[in-house]
Amino acid sequence: MQINRKLKITLYTILGIISAIVAVVGSYLIYVFSAYSRLDDNLTLDVTTKEGIQLNDTIATDVIYSAMSFNIGYGALTEDYSFFMDGGKESRARDENELKENIKGIANDIINSNIDILMLQEVDEDSTRTFGFNEVEDLENKLGYGNYVYAQNYDSPYLFYPITEPFGSSKSGIITAISVKIKESIRRRLPISTGFSKFLDLDRCYSISRVDVTNGKQLCIYNLHLSAYGSNASIREEQLKLLIEDIKKDLEKGNYIICGGDFNHNVRAEATEDEKTPDWARPFPFDVLPEEITFGYNVAKVTDITSDSCRNLDAAYVKGTTLTVLLDGIIVSNNIEVEEYISLPWEFEKTDHNPIQMKFKLKNIEGEKPEEEKPEEKKEEAKVEKKQEKKEKKKN
Repeated sequence: MQINRKLKITLYTILGIISAIVAVVGSYLIYVFSAYSRLDDNLTLDVTTKEGIQLNDTIATDVIYSAMSFNIGYGALTEDYSFFMDGGKESRARDENELKENIKGIANDIINSNIDILMLQEVDEDSTRTFGFNEVEDLENKLGYGNYVYAQNYDSPYLFYPITEPFGSSKSGIITAISVKIKESIRRRLPISTGFSKFLDLDRCYSISRVDVTNGKQLCIYNLHLSAYGSNASIREEQLKLLIEDIKKDLEKGNYIICGGDFNHNVRAEATEDEKTPDWARPFPFDVLPEEITFGYNVAKVTDITSDSCRNLDAAYVKGTTLTVLLDGIIVSNNIEVEEYISLPWEFEKTDHNPIQMKFKLKNIEGEKPEEEKPEEKKEEAKVEKKQEKKEKKKN
């Protein structure tokens, strides 16, 4: 009887522990599902204007400008960092002061590059992984541009994983910066996974910021960060389809297109894949691009894409050993002349990405001189004029 009583107590204790675990897990799942939400599509974005900085009303044609696309990895993914979702160990920035110093270093690198149009990705606004530090506000104060547009890319509920140091909640996005007046900017909501994996894919988006050009057209700056984790091939196809549809609308208006960002595809023309290729490194489907647009390296007078722009985060970076891919890029329309296109060899020192830098000028489509008539056409016109003169004389 004593044994049976002890057995019952043990069983009740085990059942109690199991019930408590189930209750905690159930409560957490309820929290995750109830906290999940997506921002509206075609959301008008606020343009932040900084005082004391000269702001031009328009951007000119036939003038050389520079553009940069740079995923800053929320300032935490330095060369010796490994990330748990890539098979590494870490989930957060190691130290808040170290994080802030790294963000300061990234800002200085950008300033020293003398960039006119800046497109940043993975900039945290309020995340557990970056100690709640507002990188958006910090960079807007440091970089020295007149106009900024921030588009929230995701706002995820608290992730209780890894158990030893949970990833936590993340509020992060993309920044577009320029010292020319931004006429308007909108946030387009990208298609994402609909199952449980949507909690990994989060709330992807791209922004479109429009700047007036001196010839009456507009420069449309697309800043994007496509899906990496939790998505499948069909979702990535849908994302690109939406992007191309918007670009086509601007092309029909004769506008200029610069589309930069983290494509989460291998954007090398010769890219291949096998069973070991990560989802985020699969070849870009170039056939979806209309003939009026292409990646800038295809048409640049000077191209250097020797360096890849993204590394795998399964372990610390080791040159020649770590998997690297040209994941980032800038697409341009054919009314833009690309002088130079470079994947900068910054060796992933401060983030898991290297920036793409491009020098370009907008062709003066409205001001182009008409083609000169061919000699044969001129002769034909002269004959017609003489015949007309003879007819007039006969009438008189």
